Amino acid sequence: MTPNELIKQLLISYNNADKEAFLSIAREYIDREKRKNHTQVVKELERALFAKNGNEISFSERRFKNDVPIPRDSEKGFPLLEIRNYEESYENLIISDDLKSQIDQIIREFKDADILATYNLSYKKRILLCGKPGTGKTYTAQIISSLLNLPLVYIRFDSIISSYLGETATNLRKVFDYIEQGTWIVLFDEFDIIGKNRDDIHEHGEIKRVVNNFLQMMDNFGGNSLLFAATNHQYLLDPAIWRRFDDVLFYDLPDEITRSKLIERFLKPLKSEHDIFFGDIAKNSEGLSPSDIKMIVIEAMKLSIIDSRDNLTQNDLLISLNKFLNREKLRKTNNRKD
Repeated sequence: MTPNELIKQLLISYNNADKEAFLSIAREYIDREKRKNHTQVVKELERALFAKNGNEISFSERRFKNDVPIPRDSEKGFPLLEIRNYEESYENLIISDDLKSQIDQIIREFKDADILATYNLSYKKRILLCGKPGTGKTYTAQIISSLLNLPLVYIRFDSIISSYLGETATNLRKVFDYIEQGTWIVLFDEFDIIGKNRDDIHEHGEIKRVVNNFLQMMDNFGGNSLLFAATNHQYLLDPAIWRRFDDVLFYDLPDEITRSKLIERFLKPLKSEHDIFFGDIAKNSEGLSPSDIKMIVIEAMKLSIIDSRDNLTQNDLLISLNKFLNREKLRKTNNRKD
């Protein structure tokens, strides 16, 4: 049927209160738009079609609509990926303004993919997330998953790497075949495991072939998803891999102002005294990641809760901070001895 005929049949089925016919025709119309690569139109139509009483159906209700089985490792039978669903607020992502601007552009390009296509341009599809652990790389993918109302496909490379190296390339192929069949936010975590420099004399020749296979799969990826790769060790990546990414987001350790904002944000679940001065805590937490600061605040909240106090105090935060710093000092001393 032509688009006009589809719309006509859609209205007829609506007037006849034929829900099954209405859904069938609506899905056919959406499939036509998919074949035209009208990504944003498809997302908006699906969002409208699967709305319930004016509210979008929750991820948990929609996650099982995909009837394609999750790929598994042939050797051990383990799943090669997980499908996760998030409902996070963008305000919870406390990072530098420059980094947030990059993320904003990635989101806007994805939403306006159809407009860019009219100029023969493509949205940023492959993004590298790099920086120290606990600085917000994985959380960024979760936030974008929530903002775009798309499930997150989480892939850890330690699940893809097989004891039979020839099987690793097969696992990668299974993953790419799967993600090409839908629109997702895809996160390849611990990316440096597979992305190590092919010229490294310590690497087995088979791993170099796996890297080459991965590069080819990245180049030939034809899906409508956003692909993110996260690494804590970007200096280990092969130069050829850097060229495959449309954008690179670098997550630095937070400065003093950002650390103060993080402390205030993490303290929101618990009432605190009005005279808490975040500046002292922020100043003395130099070199810590957002993940470290969250751990410190949680420890402080526990001190207040188990003492049956109504308010969290400045002293709770100081005790928790010193405890964490002493632990880090001990860890670094042990590492030097090793």
